[in-house]
Amino acid sequence: MPRVWDVPVHDPTRVRDARVAAEEAAALVGLDDSRTAAAALVATELATNLLKHARGGQVLVDTVAPPSGRGGLVVQIAAVDHGPGMADVAAALGDGFSTTGSLGAGLGTCRRVADDFDLHSVLGRGTVALARVGAAAGTSAAERVPARAGGVNIPFAGADCSGDAWTWVYADDRLTLMLADGLGHGPEAARASTAAVEELHRSARLAPAETLRRLHDALRGTRGAAVALAQLDVWAGRLRFAGIGNVGARLREGGSWRHLLSRPGIVGVHRPATLPETEVPWGADRLLILHSDGLPSRWVPPSDARLLAADPAVTAAVTVRDASSSARPVRDDTAVAVLSPTPPDRP
Repeated sequence: MPRVWDVPVHDPTRVRDARVAAEEAAALVGLDDSRTAAAALVATELATNLLKHARGGQVLVDTVAPPSGRGGLVVQIAAVDHGPGMADVAAALGDGFSTTGSLGAGLGTCRRVADDFDLHSVLGRGTVALARVGAAAGTSAAERVPARAGGVNIPFAGADCSGDAWTWVYADDRLTLMLADGLGHGPEAARASTAAVEELHRSARLAPAETLRRLHDALRGTRGAAVALAQLDVWAGRLRFAGIGNVGARLREGGSWRHLLSRPGIVGVHRPATLPETEVPWGADRLLILHSDGLPSRWVPPSDARLLAADPAVTAAVTVRDASSSARPVRDDTAVAVLSPTPPDRP
C-alpha cells in the first residue's frame, strides 16, 4: 500500500522532517542520488518558506503518476498554508526576490530542479506551492496530453498510509480518472483502495460502468470501497462518469458547478443492479473534482477562474485547504483528484 507523508511545519525542527519525507519517497520510486537530492532540496525550501512567510503550514509528500499518465511514479511535494498570500506571484518566482532579507532563491530554485512546478496564491487566503521530481529533470513536460489529472491525499491523524487512493490512466484516446475510498481508515482500508488502483490499470480501455464491475470482483475479500470513475473521450470531447458509494463529484461548467451522482453501494461488497453513466460535454471551461468524504459535507468548490490553468494537483490542494481549518480538522482520510483541460500555451 502506498506511503503518504503529512508533515505539519510550525517550527524549524519540522523542516528536517519534510526533507526526510521527500528522501523516503524518492527511495520508494527508485530515484538516483542526484534526483533524490533535488526532491530533498525542494521539500526543504518549501518548508522553510512556510515558516518565513506564512507562520507555518503543512507539507504533503506522495508518490504519484506523472502528469503525462505514462512512465513510473514521481515524488510530489505540496506546501499548503493559510498565510497572507502573495501580491506578485511572478516576482516571487524570480531569483533574488525576498520580503524577509534572505537571498530569495528558494522558489526559483524549486522551479528549476523540479520536473513540474506551480504556485497559486490569494491575498488573505494563503498559498499552495507544488513540485514533482522524477527520474530525470524536465521529463514531465516532454509529452503533451489533451487533459491533465492530479490530486492530493491526506491520511487521517498523521497515519503512515491513507485508506483513500487516486490514479489515472490514458489508453486508446481515453483518459480515466479514479478515486477510491476504502471503508474506514488504516491499512485494511488502504488494501482495498490499492486493489482498486491496480485493477484500473488492467482495465484502462473499458467504460466506467464496466470498469466498476471489474473492480467489484477485484475487491471481494477486502473491506470494499466507494469508487468514482470519470473517463474523457479525447476525440469526442465527452466525459462519462459513474460511481458507487459515498464519493463526491463536482463538475464546473462555465461559471457554475453541478453534482455528478454516484449510486448507493460498496464496491467489493454490494454492487447496485444497474450502473448508469452520466455523459456530459468537455471543453476548455470544464473542471472536474472527485473527492472522498473526508471533505466537510457542505464544502464550497473554488471560485478562482485561474485554477482552470493551474496544475490539477494545486487545485486539489486549494480545495482541501479552503474546506478545512485548524478549528475544523478533517475527520477521515481525505483525497481530492482533479481533471482539468490542458491550457493551449502549456506543453
